[in-house]
Amino acid sequence: MPDIRAHTSTFYSPADESRAARNAKRGAARRLDRTARLRQAGLHDDAQAFADGHEPKSLRASSERRGQSLRALRRLRLPSHRATSDVLSGAYPFLAEAGLGEEGVFVGQDAWSGGGFCFDPWVLYQRGVLTNPNCVLAGAVGKGKSCLAKSLATRSIAFGRRVYVPGDPKGEWSVVARAVGGASIQLGGGSPNRLNPLDPGPRNPSLPAEQWRTVVATRRRTLLGSLAQSALGRALTAVEHTALDVALDTVVRCDDQPTLPRVVQALFEPAAGQGGASREELVSDGREVAHAVRRLVSGDLAGLFDGPSTVSFEPSLPMVSLDLSQIQGSDQLTAMVMTCTSAWMEAALTNTDGGQRWVIYDEAWRLIRQPALLARMQSEWKLSRGFGIANLLIVHRLSDLDAVGDADSGARALAQGLLADCSTKVIYQQEASETPHAARQLGLSVTEAAQLPELQQGEGLWRVGQRAFVVRHLATDGELDLFDTSARMTSRPNGMPVSSAEVRGNLS
Repeated sequence: MPDIRAHTSTFYSPADESRAARNAKRGAARRLDRTARLRQAGLHDDAQAFADGHEPKSLRASSERRGQSLRALRRLRLPSHRATSDVLSGAYPFLAEAGLGEEGVFVGQDAWSGGGFCFDPWVLYQRGVLTNPNCVLAGAVGKGKSCLAKSLATRSIAFGRRVYVPGDPKGEWSVVARAVGGASIQLGGGSPNRLNPLDPGPRNPSLPAEQWRTVVATRRRTLLGSLAQSALGRALTAVEHTALDVALDTVVRCDDQPTLPRVVQALFEPAAGQGGASREELVSDGREVAHAVRRLVSGDLAGLFDGPSTVSFEPSLPMVSLDLSQIQGSDQLTAMVMTCTSAWMEAALTNTDGGQRWVIYDEAWRLIRQPALLARMQSEWKLSRGFGIANLLIVHRLSDLDAVGDADSGARALAQGLLADCSTKVIYQQEASETPHAARQLGLSVTEAAQLPELQQGEGLWRVGQRAFVVRHLATDGELDLFDTSARMTSRPNGMPVSSAEVRGNLS
């Protein structure tokens, strides 16, 4: 190995200079250098203070370089780092969504933050979080979406809102309406109640008489056209539109309270030629339309819509529902009935002084499968903000919208537009096969889409504007007893019902 040599020397310092003196000399040199730097930077006051041996009273972010000052000449700069929320939660576990605020209806618990979750479409619209108050609620059968809808409705009443259910095919809302001091109007099944979907409703005092007549005429014409197209399963031709308009105008001129039977009779037997067509041409052009609309005033639906209304709509009640559980028939016929009942109720909701109201379309998959009825619903969606109405559309799955028309048809575009006009989307557990479709429809991120198949009963993914939450709906024992839609499935063999505590245990 080569020799290792150590080179040493002796450190000499003046004998009369102590360590303190040397430190003082080095400090003076640093002050001179610092003073020159400050004067060069234009900080003359600080420079003079350093020259006199005094430190300035106020320190800037880079005014000292001593380690004890806890300040540095340069700001701390770290390279940016990107990671998933799962990784960052381990590095700093105190980051969570702030929520939507404490105003509005308490829904439950935010599963990601553990805090309470409140929702109010009117408050959020005022804040600019939402562009419209409409909502869509989708979820597989038995996952708790009906319980959530009823909880939102009944809790909103405490905030001064009213709730209307234009069509209740299963009769689940009747007991809820009566429990909160509202009313349930039953149709069919031998009930003497009768509705006239052509009722004008209470007049809007802000509109002049001529404008009000135009609004009512347009509403009636739109309703009849939707019913005819739904019954025929196709769009009306130009001559059929003319025949229907002429029949409606004839009935309105002769009677202040037009009814569906009178319109059908005018289609079969027009009084005279009008609208550029002779009487014989009107009979021929409107024959198929007359037979289509006739289904609503004869046969198994006789007595429902074949005369003036025998019940009145009381908008001051906290909740009003129309019970259609006794009406049996095809989905097409049920959809037509729901259209008539919703038109009758909506005619009373056009008053802008009616306050803020929920309009809930339960089992709406029946309606959206009919293109003509879907177009009418979209029109109502567009007008909801002007009337202070928040529409809630309840379906089983978002793929129900794909059952409307062909892929490139106008009907499919209407269905997608209806979903786009809902700023709030609540998705309960979906089947694994439905998850990719729901993710595409709602524009969910990969993390959000992964939550859908794993949601438990009572849990839902809320998309409120551009923000997402996983919320566990919390219901009281009284609500569970009132909202239970599976009493027959959960009752014991001896007929005794299952207690709310056991139901709550199943929900957890």
